[in-house]
Amino acid sequence: MWSFLIPFFTETPEAPLILPDSVQKANLAEAVNKIIHLDVGDMLRSLLSESIWILVKILIALAIYFIGRWIVRRIVRLLDAAFERRQVDTSLRSFLRNTVKVVFTLILVMIVVQTLGVNVTSLIALFSAATLAIGMALSGTAQNFASGVMILLMKPYRIGDFISAQGQSGTVREIKLFSTVITTADNQTIYIPNNSIATAIIDNYSTSETRRVDWTVGISYGDDVDVARKAIIDLLAADSRVLNDPAPVVWVAALADSSVNLSARAWVKNADYWNVFFENNEKIYKLLPQKGINFPFPQMDVHVKQN
Repeated sequence: MWSFLIPFFTETPEAPLILPDSVQKANLAEAVNKIIHLDVGDMLRSLLSESIWILVKILIALAIYFIGRWIVRRIVRLLDAAFERRQVDTSLRSFLRNTVKVVFTLILVMIVVQTLGVNVTSLIALFSAATLAIGMALSGTAQNFASGVMILLMKPYRIGDFISAQGQSGTVREIKLFSTVITTADNQTIYIPNNSIATAIIDNYSTSETRRVDWTVGISYGDDVDVARKAIIDLLAADSRVLNDPAPVVWVAALADSSVNLSARAWVKNADYWNVFFENNEKIYKLLPQKGINFPFPQMDVHVKQN
């Protein structure tokens, strides 16, 4: 329908062809004649048909997207149920759920794009090239992913464990594709890259059901060590959270410059560690002076010589 306009918009690198005046006048007359007899209704019908078809493709793509997103959520829920029946580790379950969700979402996006008429093959090639470039620029991200897989295989910690790593301490809330999420005691959320935590020293306080609480108590030289020991042991034995096996003990740990340092040790359950530690700190501070035991201050003897 628009073929008569081709001569006006066609460009060529070659030198223009000079036609005789009569031929030029004939071509111009033919073009004017086509414009005069142009079927506007046919053109509008063609535009309307194309618009309707584009709108239909958009609606189909939207329907595929929403249905596909529902299917992805359904698949994730089915995987969760299957993992729960087979008692798969919680950390591995979270990691696999996130991976499956990302993969199926990418597939859904590709289907939607293809429905809109975009050449998916070219798009995949472009995406592959972009992925390669981004992968080279973000090599650390790939290392974080690989470290996340190693963490799930080696299992130095799991979801729910209380750990200390990279200068942070808290309860592991989630192991993601690229990071580990922990919640600190004061309810801060910390994201630690998997690559960093996989190569760091990790203190996992949840591998055992019990944990030892230590106190260092300094008493004055000349005070009765046996009286202080018995007072502390009786105090700890009266605490129902302190375990009887192993029994609490108090030893002379060091003869320091200004004090005799006693080391008191007791075993408790993991959940009771901090409450027992802080509460008995205060009780020891209040109890020992009642038994005639003094807490010394740092001292220094200064000798003045006169010449």
